[in-house]
Amino acid sequence: MNLVPIIIFVYNRVDDLQATIEALKKNKNANISDIFIYSDAPKTESDIIKVNQVRNYIKSIEGFNRLTIIERETNYGLAKNIINGITDIINQYEKIIVLEDDLITSNNFICYMNEALKFYENNKKIFSISGFTLPLKSLQNYKYDSYLTYRPSSWGWATWRNRWNNIDWDIEDFNEFIKNKREQQLFNRGGIDMTRMLQHYIEGKNNSWAIRWSYAMYKKDMFSVYPKVSKVQNIGFGANATHCKGINIYKTHLDISNIYKFNFTQDRCPDKILSKEFRYNYSYINKLIKKILGVLKK
Repeated sequence: MNLVPIIIFVYNRVDDLQATIEALKKNKNANISDIFIYSDAPKTESDIIKVNQVRNYIKSIEGFNRLTIIERETNYGLAKNIINGITDIINQYEKIIVLEDDLITSNNFICYMNEALKFYENNKKIFSISGFTLPLKSLQNYKYDSYLTYRPSSWGWATWRNRWNNIDWDIEDFNEFIKNKREQQLFNRGGIDMTRMLQHYIEGKNNSWAIRWSYAMYKKDMFSVYPKVSKVQNIGFGANATHCKGINIYKTHLDISNIYKFNFTQDRCPDKILSKEFRYNYSYINKLIKKILGVLKK
């Protein structure tokens, strides 16, 4: 059985990483999966001890078919580490699965991602496979195990070489895009925050690789596949997170079904009702309500 290699990007959070690895090891087919771990170098002197703790830990990992560790000698930062690391591995393999060091996976994550990659491989409208989903109301009675969206997710995902290569990471057409309200409306079908995040990248307010990746999907007029029940839960929110500060407003229900065969949708475009519910979760009103509720619970 040729399983798709899994890339894990790590930095300085050994506790979250241990939880990520332990969950992944419980997956069916984990023991026959190849793992590549990219460990970024410390950015500051204060990170040296934590990065060394992570590097000591990853050298002790067992339970997979093969483990390959790549230790960066200088600090790449999250965006460069991910872009370069994925490019290196995806040029050796046709497909890859990607995790970061703060993602808990369900026991059927590896099976789901491998099966979805195989099922959608020849569908040129599919840009990526997401392991994460929010618990949308309409998914409760949804008959398929996957649905299409206008926004890719970077929380446990997968793609193919011919979808990843040739992405314009410099966003050379941004000046034309930002003058075109219609294009912005179409891009924002995945969430009202998307154009704002892309503009913030151009202005140097963030260094997000994911929003540039999302923009590439939009420009190619492609979609992302999401699961009906989430195979990933993000535990990385808080003071030590690189980008996810504060309260996690995207908590979901992790799949505990132990189902390993899936009924994938063959829809040609995203479902209108699901798209509306999906987009609402990224609205400013929803974010504000969830943040207020989170503060009140604390």
